[in-house]
Amino acid sequence: MSSAGVPRVVIADDDDDIRGLMQIAARRAGVEVVAAVDNGPAALDAVRAGGIDLVVLDISMPGMNGVEVAEAVRADPVASATLILMVSASVQLLTDHGVVAERSDSFIIKPFSPKVLTARIREMLGMEATV
Repeated sequence: MSSAGVPRVVIADDDDDIRGLMQIAARRAGVEVVAAVDNGPAALDAVRAGGIDLVVLDISMPGMNGVEVAEAVRADPVASATLILMVSASVQLLTDHGVVAERSDSFIIKPFSPKVLTARIREMLGMEATV
């Protein structure tokens, strides 16, 4: 967490509108959005910079998909403790063979309500619910 104790989050989704909704939900959760990017390599770079508590990853992104980013985060000694929240429109991708379950801490299926994403972010980071 940052020196102010505010959790730091990276958001990655190649859809501008979804990324915007994710940023709104994250800010409502009371976290600092350190980076909001549209591709896997940029997400990985932002997480590897250090001090990131949670990364919200779309599965389908250019450069590297969310699963590849998650694998790289888990393999990186600096970033391996970062929590991973996967997001996808494909229920099958999220549930098949435990691929995502093994690489993430939680997942949400698109379309999602920003309210649900806000609650999930707060839950994952151990933050008290807002009224």
